[in-house]
Amino acid sequence: MIGVSDSAAAGVPQTGSRTVRRRGMATGSPIAEWSFPADPGAVRTARTAVRRVLDDWGLNGAADVAVLLVSELVTNSLRYASGPIGVRMVLLGSGGLLVEVSDPLPDPPQERTAAPDDEGGRGLQLVAGVSRRWGTRYGKTGKTVWFELSVAG
Repeated sequence: MIGVSDSAAAGVPQTGSRTVRRRGMATGSPIAEWSFPADPGAVRTARTAVRRVLDDWGLNGAADVAVLLVSELVTNSLRYASGPIGVRMVLLGSGGLLVEVSDPLPDPPQERTAAPDDEGGRGLQLVAGVSRRWGTRYGKTGKTVWFELSVAG
């Protein structure tokens, strides 16, 4: 796995245990977060929510990439974990957008090389190749995979 594995050391804000939809401010930064049930409709709902908030924040230019990466990570959570899937976005003062996807499975995601005809196995490669940095943080009840994008706002 590539990326930063200790997000606290990397200066990534910690996720609280919020499970309700919320938009607001955290430490002066705009945030949005959701909890989705572990069912196939969660991927579409997460994409729609992320796109809507980025539009509200005036970050339409980052929407396609953020939606693609969120879709990949939520799909991974659905494939390997059961229970709620959390998605959290924080607009950082450093011209970045932090996006986190959490699930109750403590096992780390595994980046792998997909064969040309494999239907899966490229999600973490996309995250690593497109984001300015990414990593995994472990909690008491699972893990959070996060990535940071450069945005103009």
